[in-house]
Amino acid sequence: MLLALLVSGLVVTLVVIGLFVFGLRRRLIQRSGGTFDCSMRWGVSEEPDISGKGWVYGVARYSGDRIEWFRVFSYSPRPRRLLERSSIEVVARRAPEGEEELALLSDAVVLGCLHRGTRLELAMSEDALTGFLAWLEAAPPGQRVNVA
Repeated sequence: MLLALLVSGLVVTLVVIGLFVFGLRRRLIQRSGGTFDCSMRWGVSEEPDISGKGWVYGVARYSGDRIEWFRVFSYSPRPRRLLERSSIEVVARRAPEGEEELALLSDAVVLGCLHRGTRLELAMSEDALTGFLAWLEAAPPGQRVNVA
């Protein structure tokens, strides 16, 4: 009986520590400011896939001339993807369809992009989209920016 209580207490303690570290990581990412919720689907085909598969929930952070994208459900302190402003080309904008509506946050807008020849989709709120497009258009003189 005592061993069972000890093991249960240890499991609960480890879960609480894991959740604390998880929350601390999110707080450290957002500490420098300029973050927004942004789901991503990497390496998509030309045709819209409305199955809802492949979407990963994340947090994006502006960092100079690039966007650092972090997975929300991860303990890694480093960004999963780096998107450079000069390499991002916006090719489409649409509302979520079909199963995507369940996979994404409510009021999300899906933005189809090319980054160094790789097709990807970003899903963010209307407010975050306005900020993202303004950031893209605010590129220094001489940089090629394509915003659809």
